[in-house]
Amino acid sequence: MTAYAIDGKAIAAKVRADVAADVARLKAQHGFAPGLAVVLVGEDPASKVYVRNKAQQTVEVGMQSFEYKLDANTPEQELLDLVAKLNADPAVNGILVQMPVPKHIDANKVLELIDPLKDVDGFHPMNVGRLSIGERALAPCTPVGSVILARSVKDDLSGLDAVVVGRSNIVGKPMAQLLLRENCTVTIAHSRTKDLPEVVRRADLVIAAIGKPEFVKGEWIKPGAIVIDVGINRVPKEDGKSKIVGDVDYASAAKVASAITPVPGGVGPMTIACLLKNTVEAALMQRGIKSLT
Repeated sequence: MTAYAIDGKAIAAKVRADVAADVARLKAQHGFAPGLAVVLVGEDPASKVYVRNKAQQTVEVGMQSFEYKLDANTPEQELLDLVAKLNADPAVNGILVQMPVPKHIDANKVLELIDPLKDVDGFHPMNVGRLSIGERALAPCTPVGSVILARSVKDDLSGLDAVVVGRSNIVGKPMAQLLLRENCTVTIAHSRTKDLPEVVRRADLVIAAIGKPEFVKGEWIKPGAIVIDVGINRVPKEDGKSKIVGDVDYASAAKVASAITPVPGGVGPMTIACLLKNTVEAALMQRGIKSLT
């Protein structure tokens, strides 16, 4: 068996096309285009590239893009004042403060100040709570994208035994909540799970988000399982350069799984696509619009 490689780039393009169609409907039916504000503090190279890509894709789907680039030693209060200003701006439907922020700024204080209805990252405690009790909420983009990728293989995930490897607030925990919504039976495994390979081996759906390169081995995978690899790890090559690998040993897992996401090209492209999707959802929630027809 050789697993089907799930094409995250193609599926992300489909998500963006759907978002663009929704934006066009919002303009035609309600007379406005959603706006996404992205705030970058400092000069982190990876964050700068990520923010630039977000702005470009925001414009491409017809939404308004607002960029704020602040110096690395910007006082915390100045950032908080900016967030408060964006909260009050009706043209801004989504607010994202790019993490990490400099050490002198309390990230939790910033995230908790963002209006929950504009929290397109899905990190505000109110959104976390609403997600956990099954109410309409903005959920973190990477888990949302991971579910879409899994459903591209099997449209109905109901009844699947799903194992999430990793318990972070950003991926692992919200991932479990979203899979419960899909009617999966969910186990959250982590570094202290006893006999982790055996726990993973019983899963019909494996979500690997533990942050360790090629940690999950092919021999851990149940034959025919779907594997979603959230990991992005840079490791050295023999020639002194480096390469990006996931949390799953792709070569061995692809011999056992029915479908698997490559790294890169799997979950990664879905994150920005789902950010745009969340921005439209935020705009609908703020305007009291249940759905677009």
